[in-house]
Amino acid sequence: MKRVLFPALAGALFAMSGTALADTAVSAVADLNVRAGPGPQYPVIGVLAAGQSATLTGCIANSKWCTIAEAGGNGWVYSDYVTGDFGGSRVVLTRRPANAGIAVVSPPTDNIYTTDSYTGAIVPGDDAIESIGRPPAEVGTYVTTHRVDPVYLEGEVVTGATLPDTVELREIPDYRYRYVYVNNQPALVDPGTRRIVYVMR
Repeated sequence: MKRVLFPALAGALFAMSGTALADTAVSAVADLNVRAGPGPQYPVIGVLAAGQSATLTGCIANSKWCTIAEAGGNGWVYSDYVTGDFGGSRVVLTRRPANAGIAVVSPPTDNIYTTDSYTGAIVPGDDAIESIGRPPAEVGTYVTTHRVDPVYLEGEVVTGATLPDTVELREIPDYRYRYVYVNNQPALVDPGTRRIVYVMR
């Protein structure tokens, strides 16, 4: 997949508590949304492609949202889908050691940021699965013309992740997969496993 760079956020400053710590190189394990703020309610400003590297600049305390810097600018990513080298081992950022030395950043003070607006959680996949590839054009047209109200779940929409049973999947005529708008992102889902098989960007 082509790398997608994300634009710089004008005036975006991340307040770090204490002294600045060393930045850490990280990479995405799946095509991962980069958002304007730490939560699915913030707009997507780009995509960190699977395997693409960026510099981790800090994480919010007791949160899975972290800030990264890349050639295109700064943004926020969900740490379940980012890995870094900690103690000589490649580790998912969420499971980093307590002494990893990651800077703590303050959440934004805007009216958008909240930690209690989710109706459930997306479950990260234990193993990455291949996307089904671009669906037929008529499927994309159907999903965009039959838009449904989004559900907001803790986590990020990536291929291979599993949706909770509480999320209603919508049928697509004459097509094996169903669709849903999760965190304002349309995705195709296998109804049997409830795993996301394609994210429409």
